[in-house]
Amino acid sequence: MFFIRTLISFLKDDEYRDLLITTILIIFSGTFVYHYIEGWSYIDSFYFSVVTLTTIGYGDFSPQTDEGKLFTVLYIVIGIGMILSFINTIQHHYTYMKHKEKREILKNRAFNNTDEKKKNKINKIIEEVMKEKKEL
Repeated sequence: MFFIRTLISFLKDDEYRDLLITTILIIFSGTFVYHYIEGWSYIDSFYFSVVTLTTIGYGDFSPQTDEGKLFTVLYIVIGIGMILSFINTIQHHYTYMKHKEKREILKNRAFNNTDEKKKNKINKIIEEVMKEKKEL
């Protein structure tokens, strides 16, 4: 359930959604170019695009044409930063949501067991911690 809530909150954010769309466009553009330049199937082209941009590089496929090799160089230079940024953003968002959920649990426990003055102090501390986490 936590994963689904995290995914939904990720998709609701405009910046995250734009990053996701850009990532999808980069992968599919590579898929179509490899399909036409190298003559690979769409599945093989998609596979090669993902394996290349995630720096896995199994080596089972490699461009055979000069155009394909030149495109691969440009594709890596342009796409690798975007893909790694996308993966990093997902990880940061997941961590942020996990901390936010823990904060809510702690906040609810603390509120149930304290008076109003202590509740305000706890709220301030929690807000400061979350501000620091978000700035990272």
